[in-house]
Amino acid sequence: MVRDNLQGFFETFLKRETIFKNKKVLQSSYIPEDISHRDTQINQIAQILAPALKNDKPSNLFIYGKTGTGKTLITKYVADQMENISKERDLPLHIIYINCKLKKIADTEYRLIAELSRFFGKAVPPTGLPTDEVYNIFFQALDQSQKVIIIILDEIDQLVKKAGDEIIYNLTRINSDLKKTQVSILGISNDLMFANNLDPRVKSSLSEEEILFPPYNAVQIQDILRKRAEQAFRQDTLEEGVIQKCAAYAAREHGDARRALELLRVAGELAERKNKEKVVISEIDEAEDKIERDRLVDMVKTHPKQFQTTLYPILLLNQDKKRQVLTGDIYDLYKTICQKTQIRPLTQRRVSDIIAELDMLGIINAKVISKGRFGRTREINVALTQSVQKKILSLLEEELNLNNSKQIQKQVLY
Repeated sequence: MVRDNLQGFFETFLKRETIFKNKKVLQSSYIPEDISHRDTQINQIAQILAPALKNDKPSNLFIYGKTGTGKTLITKYVADQMENISKERDLPLHIIYINCKLKKIADTEYRLIAELSRFFGKAVPPTGLPTDEVYNIFFQALDQSQKVIIIILDEIDQLVKKAGDEIIYNLTRINSDLKKTQVSILGISNDLMFANNLDPRVKSSLSEEEILFPPYNAVQIQDILRKRAEQAFRQDTLEEGVIQKCAAYAAREHGDARRALELLRVAGELAERKNKEKVVISEIDEAEDKIERDRLVDMVKTHPKQFQTTLYPILLLNQDKKRQVLTGDIYDLYKTICQKTQIRPLTQRRVSDIIAELDMLGIINAKVISKGRFGRTREINVALTQSVQKKILSLLEEELNLNNSKQIQKQVLY
């Protein structure tokens, strides 16, 4: 019966007129032919990297700015143009792009160098060799290529966070070990303070040239959205005000154009699921809630176990709306959870640091209150909707393998 219903649903779906013309246009990986409001940055990157076309090593370049300001898009756009010219004219240029946020690619020095070696056809096992030997394989592969190599390390701050900044120093100094090939490093980061926290010798090696990407303003985001929407949606499928609402949300998020495009795409998908012929303004609010929920779930999933073990008692204690939740209560329950999950408990001070991080991420609100001669503590409230809280609680129980969660909840709440 279910199979027949599904078959009928899919048949109907295939016959239904979609509101999308080309949904790929709204994806973050899409590189448009015409890029708006970034002429200055395009020209700056092109001028810095252009010597590579004449077989000269460009300066190392560090690009930084907030999320959704076009750093990756513009860098890939310029890189694509350079690669097209190098292929047409048979120039000795090779550009490598690596997203350092991806697991099992750039979470250790070994894995990054092994991944870079694979670009040159050198098979390196994921583990097992001394790091020096992996470097030697990489150096040999580089020199055999006899080209100018530009290595783009996107979210380079994530690489340093996981593998340390020594790897950046080694990569920027790599040319001293090469005879026939030259290498330049282009780092991209969302962290505006990243370079300031590097070892001074690493910073001077990486930041030979720097470009800051400023946030887009609301008018610029509207223009970007309007151009993409014309390509992405069929005519007359967007209600008046949808673009403006998306732009307003994105402007609130510090000019994040990627966020605006994602909102518009998700709103379109929600409208289609309701079998609507138009995307209306209310769908933007729905899309915002869905994206926020998915973002929080992803963030909780990827954070360490200690982060999860601290968040679980906070969410659990906040289920009782009449109860005042203080840091001491959270720590007591945290130790109980650690005992049940066989996780080594941290000190109360370290758990307080994690609570401060949760506050900074906007998951909770931590208000300092005075207890007179007993000192000060923090009152903790959860800054999430009930539906999101329930979803994350369920996720944490799964992640922490809390088979007796109902017993814990009963013990806490009753």
